[in-house]
Amino acid sequence: MADTTLLIQQAERQCHNRGVRFTPIRRRVLEMIATASGGLKAYELLDKLATEHEAARPPTVYRALDFLIEQGLVHRIESLNAYVACPCPEHVHGFQLLICRSCGRVEELHLDDVNTLLGERARTLGFAIERQTIELLGLCGHCCAS
Repeated sequence: MADTTLLIQQAERQCHNRGVRFTPIRRRVLEMIATASGGLKAYELLDKLATEHEAARPPTVYRALDFLIEQGLVHRIESLNAYVACPCPEHVHGFQLLICRSCGRVEELHLDDVNTLLGERARTLGFAIERQTIELLGLCGHCCAS
């Protein structure tokens, strides 16, 4: 995440507006995810958090992750069982993830026409989409050039 400070400020404002608590642990987990170059797994987060908070245990991290996902601040990378910060958490949106299989870099796309097309096609089939996950695995521009 290019500007972690801005993301944290957005998260604070969003949580305040929704009347939910943005605790120091939730904040720290979001900071760690936002500053990572790729997705972070829950136990990687736990290892980092445990160096700062001796009492940190798996439920601590999973509760923080559940909260951050629920608030739209973090996305789960299903194929990697890892987490990335959402660059635009202020609104609910469909998204697609580009995942570099070499360096682990993750980029988020917002192709509304893709979301619209999928939604329309699902409706014609009588299918109600509850959650959408689109992950594209390949090589980023940097790794392609190497």
